[in-house]
Amino acid sequence: MQLIDLHCDTIWSIEHSENPQGLYQNDFHIDIQKLQKVNSAAQFFALFEDWHRLIKNGKKPWETILERHGILMKQLEINKEYIALATSSADLEQNTKGGKISAFVTVEGADLLEGQITRLHKLHEMGVRLITLTWNHINSVAFPTGLSEIDYPNQRLTAFGEEVIDYMNQNGMIVDVSHLSDQGFYHIHKISKKPYIASHSNARALCNHPRNLTDEMLKIIGKDGGIVGLNFYSAFLGRSPISTVEDIVRHITHIENKAGIDAVAIGSDFDGIDCALEIENIGQMDKLLTALQKIGYSDDKIEKIWYKNARRIINEVIG
Repeated sequence: MQLIDLHCDTIWSIEHSENPQGLYQNDFHIDIQKLQKVNSAAQFFALFEDWHRLIKNGKKPWETILERHGILMKQLEINKEYIALATSSADLEQNTKGGKISAFVTVEGADLLEGQITRLHKLHEMGVRLITLTWNHINSVAFPTGLSEIDYPNQRLTAFGEEVIDYMNQNGMIVDVSHLSDQGFYHIHKISKKPYIASHSNARALCNHPRNLTDEMLKIIGKDGGIVGLNFYSAFLGRSPISTVEDIVRHITHIENKAGIDAVAIGSDFDGIDCALEIENIGQMDKLLTALQKIGYSDDKIEKIWYKNARRIINEVIG
């Protein structure tokens, strides 16, 4: 069975490691060896930074993203025998046939656009095929979760944000609503002409955190043909300080109940989470597989969660 994981911060971890480590083998949650162990078809690699912090410290987010993209491209070149960039459904198919893992490039937080649509064009040229519109700060596109509606009554997308969505819809880029304000979510539902996703979010009914989706949102994203990638961070799963398989299964069954099985996927947030994990790395996904089988999930359902639903979004949106 193949696996597609919609979100990880491994490139950030590689860049900031005290000891030089690469993508083939490292001490992080994700490396090529671990991906091979679970028959990974594709891994979505986020280019992440606290862009707001960079700006505050007088640094330039755009230059930083170019550097981080260069680090990922260098790692792909070093390990080209095992992994290759994918910018289309055809690339994914070709890489799979060649026995290679596909690497999809994403950006977490559109802060670096700074209101310049030409930067979005450049990201597309660089192979970026998914953008998480916000991280934890307001940017020129949208507002993040967790802001007071008294202080910020209008948390819809900006006019520039609407322009960004239109470009992404027309140019095969996935719109990601994880980290986005509730008002922003409903705005995306209204204006997006293509299915959108929550790459690494869970169910708010089970864990009342603004980063999670309400039942109404889950129903909407299911009806709109989108998917929700299960996040393994304990703070988004429940009250336990440890990320448990049991809690992940609870969220899977709840999201299926509200959005449908075709809306459930994996978005681990590996290398972007710092809690204790029962699934210690991507190579231990068999723990979740076994748990789902024990509660009666069929192979067809598990395959949809593992890769088929994500594969459909790649086909329909990226093309």
